[in-house]
Amino acid sequence: MSLVIDGKASAARLRAYIAGQVKQLPSNPGLAVVLVGADPASEVYVRNKEKAVEEVGMASFPHHLPATTSEADLLKLIDELNNNSNVHGILVQLPLPGSIDAQKVLERISPAKDVDGFHPVNAGKLAVGQDGLVPCTPMGCMILLKETLGDLKGLHAVVVGRSNIVGKPIAQLLLQADCTVTITHSKTKDLASVCRSADIIIAAIGKPEFIKGDWIKKGATVIDVGINRIERDGKTKLVGDVDYAAAAQSAKAITPVPGGVGPMTIACLLSNTLKACKISWDKTDEEIKRIQQLAGIKK
Repeated sequence: MSLVIDGKASAARLRAYIAGQVKQLPSNPGLAVVLVGADPASEVYVRNKEKAVEEVGMASFPHHLPATTSEADLLKLIDELNNNSNVHGILVQLPLPGSIDAQKVLERISPAKDVDGFHPVNAGKLAVGQDGLVPCTPMGCMILLKETLGDLKGLHAVVVGRSNIVGKPIAQLLLQADCTVTITHSKTKDLASVCRSADIIIAAIGKPEFIKGDWIKKGATVIDVGINRIERDGKTKLVGDVDYAAAAQSAKAITPVPGGVGPMTIACLLSNTLKACKISWDKTDEEIKRIQQLAGIKK
């Protein structure tokens, strides 16, 4: 059986480290989380994020708005948060109601406060290897990989999925870590064969148990980003994009779902908020560099 990569334990270590850093600051980093509407899953995510913010000693600025909120009113709120010196990070929970242009909202957030790392400025910085705020889930994946494998240089990484949120940014981070990277997607021919060539597989396609056990090369490391709710044996359960039980027979190491990448996403959100706070003071911090190095992010 393969090593189970414990995302909960890694996230707990990172949160404890961040909490220690926050105690040394002259004022608390502040994170504003904006939720529009009452989507049940979004409400759970937001509640977990706000709880994590408070547990590490950061200041929370929650904004829970009705589904009838207009795009103009939401953009006005973003402008106010951009100009609030006590707010160092802004996160708008997706999805937004259909009447609101999500891309317009994300682009309205100041790149310096874009702790989700979705703004085109931060995406561009990542693409050309400049320092910026990196999307949280890809950063969490990289920390888990570095903790599990150490040096990633020369390894063949196959990314299954090409989204702007996970697939594209994780590919950039893997390139920065000197991996050879293949990005696959729904139009890739003979995907199973491509996956079988991988030393590292990042599964982020959004289809439950899509990647089969016999697609995994013996000794490969599997990072499963997928979170899918399915019905099985009359019960609802969460599964990833990988057939975990079968893949674990071949993989050297694998993340479970739940308990793998998910906890790291919130921990890296806190890390980005801490970094954004220090950037706002125009200070260089060796400990922030250490977090970046954990994720294989080069300056």
